[in-house]
Amino acid sequence: MQQNLQPIVKDLVLIGGGHSHAIVLKMFGRKPLPGVRLTLITAAEKTAYSGMLPGHIAGFYSHDECHIDLRPLANFAQAQLYIDKVVALDLENHKVLCANGLVVDFDVLSIDIGSTPATVSVSGAAEYAIAAKPVSQLLEHWDELIEAVGKNPQEPISIAIVGGGAGGVELALSMQSHLDQILRQTQQPIQNLEVHLFQRGQELMPNYHQSVRHQIQQILTERGIKLHLGETVCNIAPINHKETKEIFEIKCESGLTVECNKIFWVTQASAPEWLKITGLGTDEQGFILVEDTLQSQTHPQVFAAGDIATMVNYPRPKAGVFAVRQGKPLFENLQRILLGKPLKPYRPQQQYLSLIGTGDGRAMSATGYAYATRAMITLPPHKLLWRYKDCIDRRFMERFRFEE
Repeated sequence: MQQNLQPIVKDLVLIGGGHSHAIVLKMFGRKPLPGVRLTLITAAEKTAYSGMLPGHIAGFYSHDECHIDLRPLANFAQAQLYIDKVVALDLENHKVLCANGLVVDFDVLSIDIGSTPATVSVSGAAEYAIAAKPVSQLLEHWDELIEAVGKNPQEPISIAIVGGGAGGVELALSMQSHLDQILRQTQQPIQNLEVHLFQRGQELMPNYHQSVRHQIQQILTERGIKLHLGETVCNIAPINHKETKEIFEIKCESGLTVECNKIFWVTQASAPEWLKITGLGTDEQGFILVEDTLQSQTHPQVFAAGDIATMVNYPRPKAGVFAVRQGKPLFENLQRILLGKPLKPYRPQQQYLSLIGTGDGRAMSATGYAYATRAMITLPPHKLLWRYKDCIDRRFMERFRFEE
């Protein structure tokens, strides 16, 4: 990191290395503000790009191809980097408190820490299910599973995904595809693999138009994924068997029980507990309420973007496509507040393109409107759509590659 000889006038602290903050850092590197000390606090040195994560799980991308390395990015932005977990905010004294005892002062604060699947209300979920976030833990468990199946492909394996939104559906298709490939390569019967998908509602992907939901359900059924629609999981518990392989029982409110070896939890997103007691204005789920400027409703020196933020006037699904678009307006307003200039309102797009990978080298396209309030154009899975999605994702990641 280059030495900044300019006297420090203001401290800008970024918490989290999400998509919006990655863009902010890149833009600060290109357009630094004299007298501003930029600091990034993140729990992990590398952050996963959500657009490529299902492709990585399906085996199409390496770990490095779908992760942004925050260290060279912070160096480019001439930012201090602390690998630590934030545990509290002292908003009155403008301080960030971290797990390892680090205390960081700020004049302006921005939060982009994503969200985590809610498990608190389901007995056994926190102990025995694998949450989709943090992504590093998900991938650690997934790599272990891939290795175990590779070593003993003759053993039957059953996995469950709880949550039938877009994330759960893509995860189910990607996991099935990769495990299926291992079984075929080792000449084992594909019947050795069972994939279960649980959804509380009667419809998968409720934020999407009916045409998308219909096609997705058809694809899952054709692929042999066992759908449990209208089923609310209420308990997860280990079963004691003589075999060494772990087995869990998933129990639903209807009385349905299913035995699985691994359970992946991709339910409705929630905010971390520490954020709910900061004094920041939040919605019922604990997400930070922000104005059109991406500024906290209650604390003007605090900004938020990505999944952790809820735009009061323009609520949108918790999806990476919206987080990426917030990067530039967030950067501009952070610069404006530091310079004492009036902030610019940002209005997120209502229409958006959603490219949904099916785990088999194809993708389907849904062009529509936030929360599926209007009609949309849906294209069935095709290799050309996957190539298009792949091109978009690789182009985005190329922005964060730096020569060593």
